[in-house]
Amino acid sequence: MKWQLNPKRADFDLLAKGHGISPLTAKIMVNRGITEDVQVERFLNGTQADMYDPMLLKDMKKAVSLLDEYIQKNKRIRIIGDYDIDGICSAYILYKGLSFVKKNCYGIDIRIPHRVTDGYGLNDRLIDEAVEDGVDLIITCDNGIAAYDQIKRAKEHGICVIVTDHHEVPYEDTDGGRNYILPPADAVIDPKQEDCTYPFQNICGAVVAYKVICALIQRVNAVLEECLVFAAFATVGDVMDLIDENRIIVKYGLKKMKTFPNMGLQALISACDLENKEITPYHIGFVLGPCFNASGRLDDAYRVIELLCATTKEEADVLAISLKQLNQERQDLTTQGEKKAYEMIEAQGLLKDRVLVVYLPDVHESLAGIIAGRLCKKYYRPTFVLTNGDDCVKGSGRSIEAYHMYDEMTKVKDLFLKYGGHKLAAGLSLPSDQVEIFRERINEVCTLRDCDLEETLMLDLQMKLGWVSDRLMNELEKLEPYGNGNEKPLFAERVYVSQVRVMGDKHNVVRMQLRNEENSTAVGICFCDGDTFMQDYLNSLEKKARIAYSPEWNEYGGYRSLQMKIRHIEWY
Repeated sequence: MKWQLNPKRADFDLLAKGHGISPLTAKIMVNRGITEDVQVERFLNGTQADMYDPMLLKDMKKAVSLLDEYIQKNKRIRIIGDYDIDGICSAYILYKGLSFVKKNCYGIDIRIPHRVTDGYGLNDRLIDEAVEDGVDLIITCDNGIAAYDQIKRAKEHGICVIVTDHHEVPYEDTDGGRNYILPPADAVIDPKQEDCTYPFQNICGAVVAYKVICALIQRVNAVLEECLVFAAFATVGDVMDLIDENRIIVKYGLKKMKTFPNMGLQALISACDLENKEITPYHIGFVLGPCFNASGRLDDAYRVIELLCATTKEEADVLAISLKQLNQERQDLTTQGEKKAYEMIEAQGLLKDRVLVVYLPDVHESLAGIIAGRLCKKYYRPTFVLTNGDDCVKGSGRSIEAYHMYDEMTKVKDLFLKYGGHKLAAGLSLPSDQVEIFRERINEVCTLRDCDLEETLMLDLQMKLGWVSDRLMNELEKLEPYGNGNEKPLFAERVYVSQVRVMGDKHNVVRMQLRNEENSTAVGICFCDGDTFMQDYLNSLEKKARIAYSPEWNEYGGYRSLQMKIRHIEWY
């Protein structure tokens, strides 16, 4: 890994003076591409009033008109979501909002595709079921942009279709240029459409759904506040960049997360022992969100919809506990699958490929994306994990910054039965006899260079331990909430390490004393393989290291103290 100080330059003193912040905070913001006065002000002080007008989304006016018409005529409306956090939250937002406008929920229902039997998004079975049930209007969320044939089928049966999505629009490269293929829906709302005028493309499906409800209701009320909470939940859970409008949504959504009266989410917060804690993006990404995803991976994601729609505390508590248990089962299965993947990569010499394609036929298909993400992080190269489905091979991919996964898959799309996704993640299905051919061809078209496969650790600046103070921590709080695209500030320092202790049942926490050349001291904490850390420490002659760290508060037993969370360490 290459360590590099962020090279971005600006007049930090001028920015700091103009916005009442320190030059250090200004430097960190510039490092994240926030350089203009308007951007800085929006980042620091943006409110819900600064969110973009939903009518800027292409086809929003058309979609709202159709929804109003079908609601007024008491037509039957079906919401079709997806089985992950974003798809579930999107579906619930639409259900909550449409039910409010209609004054009741009768005639509005939700379908969540089953990961194994249906696969991602719309399929013929869901369309045929809608026809049989007499559905008048289908509104998709977090899917639909790539479902051309299925939407055509629905239209042939007289069903009105509104697509709300945030994924890339499918396309074909022709001699005349790139030809985008939109589904034949009555309205298509997706900020990634080429002619969409929405100012910020990188919103998740739940935010698109939230914008639809905002356009329908047009006034702030308790329903919109609840929808905002789930838009924030999905933004973090779908790993969107916490910049621009996303930052505002998450900032205000987090504030309301423990106070709004959704019995189901409150029960899950309690089941995960978070009732006495301030909910942060970490809790959504690594505690609550995985419970949502576990239902779609190992069972039926509709179980989460039942949780969010629970009307009694007893019902909500039972469902919340079952989701937490399901997530524990998912964690155990993932660990087993990850171990098999490492063994296969070593045994088959797959690291000679620039794009990893790992075929794990016996691993549950729902775990492919998680395992792909972990392999991508460990080996720092685009990774596909394939598993056996009922009648074909299914897979998920996770990518690195230099590799646009969807575009690269489009180069070999003739191999797939179905595929979709975006730059950093994708899903696919293909015939079982095409696995090796896929591995060969996706590597043949790959143009990654050696330097693209070298991970860079981007540091905000060199920071002496003695400079970390209460005042600095108060400054850094202005940059919260942290998350993808707005990571915690990362500083570098050279230190002597002593008093190392490995803690935790799994030996995955290391606590130590740090001291620099000026004799400033601090407590360091590192979450890693503790046994390996200890061995490296014992092998270091001078017990001296270069650390990349983020200062944080450690709260325990009613006391608060500073500690340095070590993200990376190099001994010398």
